[in-house]
Amino acid sequence: MDLAEGHVAALDYLSEGVHIYNFGSGQGTSVLQLLKAFENTNSVKVPYEIVGRRPGDVAECFADASKAERELKWEAKRGIEAMCRDAWRFQCNQ
Repeated sequence: MDLAEGHVAALDYLSEGVHIYNFGSGQGTSVLQLLKAFENTNSVKVPYEIVGRRPGDVAECFADASKAERELKWEAKRGIEAMCRDAWRFQCNQ
């Protein structure tokens, strides 16, 4: 929902030129944290195996949404659990 609201805010803001916005919370989430949040939120068990990093894997990645906050008046309102719940609900309805 946060991402969809960010896209709508960007469309409403349309102006000349190219504008790039990051939509995110600014907080990092590991793959394992995301997997556990998905399992806990949706009562679904996801099989996984922990292995070493592959060449080229990014160690950390954070979204700086300050431009979206400043220009679009947008900020993330929901946590990772809400994102997992919404994504699973959408997938189940397809």
